[in-house]
Amino acid sequence: MGALSLLLIAAGAILAFAVEAVAEDVDLQAVGIILMVVGGIGLLVSLLRGSMLGFSSTRERHVSDDGRTVVERERGTAI
Repeated sequence: MGALSLLLIAAGAILAFAVEAVAEDVDLQAVGIILMVVGGIGLLVSLLRGSMLGFSSTRERHVSDDGRTVVERERGTAI
């Protein structure tokens, strides 16, 4: 999600500050600002969740009823 947010921010900045074209019924600067705001929100959410690079891990530990058998499982994923 972090890479998509950066892409939205970059596209929004290009529309807001670099494009001089005039389109009827569409304000390209407003569209650029909206894309930058949405990208910024997405970037903040990614940073807060810790999924900027797409990494996550889970660790589980279970003890059987007899108290002797321990089952541990660790999963890690990378996108």
